[in-house]
Amino acid sequence: MPHHAQLHQAGYVLLRQVVPEKWLDELRRDFETGMKPSEQWPVPRASDWRHSHLDCAKRVQAVCRLPQLLAAVGALIGERFFLYQVEGRAPVAGGGHQALHRDLSTQRPGDTVGVMVYLDDYGPDNGATRIVPGSHRPVAGEPPFDYSDESRSLQLAGRAGDALVFDVDLVHAASLNASGAQRRSLLIGYAAEPLFPALQQTAHLRNVQMDTQERFEPSDYVFTTPRPGAWHFS
Repeated sequence: MPHHAQLHQAGYVLLRQVVPEKWLDELRRDFETGMKPSEQWPVPRASDWRHSHLDCAKRVQAVCRLPQLLAAVGALIGERFFLYQVEGRAPVAGGGHQALHRDLSTQRPGDTVGVMVYLDDYGPDNGATRIVPGSHRPVAGEPPFDYSDESRSLQLAGRAGDALVFDVDLVHAASLNASGAQRRSLLIGYAAEPLFPALQQTAHLRNVQMDTQERFEPSDYVFTTPRPGAWHFS
């Protein structure tokens, strides 16, 4: 279908207002309740971010299972998949900048998808995500991506309740939170079922405490054409 082709061409989709507005206050409370300083994580976290352990919160788990979100994830992965991680993250004032990078698929292109669910309005002033549309599948013979070249990057902007769904091979990065305004988000990871054993081995390092046994079939969810502004092409 045409929207599936657009999704695979872009490597991401921005789902506008996918999280019900009435859930947002509870999700923000979950974020603040789960806050842990860097030294309390199994692997210390970056000091210019706030990190929240919230993977067992019921409302957070409900967000991870929103049908429209699962439909986009399933369309990208294309086979049976599972939820392997969710945590909270927010850049502190004057922090959060990242260089452009790829998170990288594990065994084959398309086997892992990331989702960022924004709990606050986001834009250039408070460190919104930068992406390079279409950068997840380099063309044969194309020179290696220059991560210092920002000319093709697009900085996202939107409202609390939006969700960015992206192939982890897509070039992306967080930005500097210059204003200091809140930019809390849920960072969610989904992977194709064959990756389960490997991700289980590292779950303790990521402080995963939720149950990851549930499986999702792409055929159970219909990916429909998102609202305008879901994709940008250069």
